[in-house]
Amino acid sequence: MKRISLILGILGFAVVGCTNGTQNGNTATNTGTNTATNASLESQVPNRKLQTIGVALGDLGNPFYNAVQKGAETEAKKIGGNIRVNAVSSAFDLNQQTNQIENFTAANTDLIILSAVDKKGVKPVIDQARLAGKVVIAVDSAVDADVDAMISSNNTQAGEVGCQYIADRLKGQGNVVILNGTPMDSINQRVSGCEKSLSKYPNIKLISKDQNAEGTRDGGLRVMSDLLTTFPKIDAVFATNDQSGVGADLAARQARRNEFFIVGVDGSPDATKAMEDKDGVFAATAAQNPAGMAQKAVQVGNDIIQGKKPESSEILIPVKLVTRENLSSYKGW
Repeated sequence: MKRISLILGILGFAVVGCTNGTQNGNTATNTGTNTATNASLESQVPNRKLQTIGVALGDLGNPFYNAVQKGAETEAKKIGGNIRVNAVSSAFDLNQQTNQIENFTAANTDLIILSAVDKKGVKPVIDQARLAGKVVIAVDSAVDADVDAMISSNNTQAGEVGCQYIADRLKGQGNVVILNGTPMDSINQRVSGCEKSLSKYPNIKLISKDQNAEGTRDGGLRVMSDLLTTFPKIDAVFATNDQSGVGADLAARQARRNEFFIVGVDGSPDATKAMEDKDGVFAATAAQNPAGMAQKAVQVGNDIIQGKKPESSEILIPVKLVTRENLSSYKGW
């Protein structure tokens, strides 16, 4: 009898052990199923609200980026709900911008808007942010990374309208110079648009298009001074940005040459100031809308967070040609 009781006890212990093991297994399986189901439901019902926006810019001391910041803040207020906007300046330093975007991601920022200081260098940190579930939108500058949307000025249009103005004012005849810039997508597109407009006029000669004015006032002054020495007759200049155009205007003053006029791109405060000076040769600019780009970025980001993807991930914001004739109606940045 003792032997029988001992055998029954061992069998009972074994049954209890197997039952407990089965229960533990069921618990683990059920937990995994519930987690997967919950995640699936969350992805199907995106009821999240936009609460925080991080804006990573080149330099908030630059009026262009200051306008981007204000545009983001304005649109956030329109949406409502006390959305917090945190704009930071990197001084065009890649390492600093990388750290700033990493901080946005770590702080669980809902929407990250950036104007990249290095289109290739920002890829790893953008990938990291998107893997963490953040919506990332690039504005103004293209990036070599997979972003939720890219919003920029229509730079081809900027070149087209700027140089169409040149062709019209020259009545289809004259010598034209393009002040080129640092090789990048936006500059290349502006040059391409300009050449497209000028190609319709066989009596317009493009006498220089490859000189790099580096997008700066000093660069514009240097390159334009050389061109004025090289070419005794110039009728018009297309500057691929306003800063180089302002430098070219200064070169004209120093050389006491005023037989030509300058058309820039940006619509910057410096350009409008130069256009107001009747003694200068800065005549027009294809104005970008930095605040409008930022507002669109916030709109699109908010839609994506709520499950509404844009029809196209690449969105172009039109430019407006500002001349001395319509300058009084231009609101500027």
